[in-house]
Amino acid sequence: MKWSYYIYYRVDAAKTGPCAVAVEYLFDVVLRKTAVRGRVMKKRNEPLLWMEIYENVADEAKFEWELAEAVAGSGIANLLQSGSGRHTECFSE
Repeated sequence: MKWSYYIYYRVDAAKTGPCAVAVEYLFDVVLRKTAVRGRVMKKRNEPLLWMEIYENVADEAKFEWELAEAVAGSGIANLLQSGSGRHTECFSE
């Protein structure tokens, strides 16, 4: 079974530029380690609510490990709104 990951969070308004760089870092690392390409979306009328999407993940254990390592290396946690965090939802067809 293949899974799709939807990870959403609120970005600090003063840190959108560095956050975009961190997200690109995540995408690069995850793609190299898992062959899964990510993409980011921003909510209509709420541009600080971002969502990373990773689709067709076959090996969820490896993907989750590599994503967690990439997140730790990206520093993205320091770019989110105070008191906020990354929230993950996972779906299959």
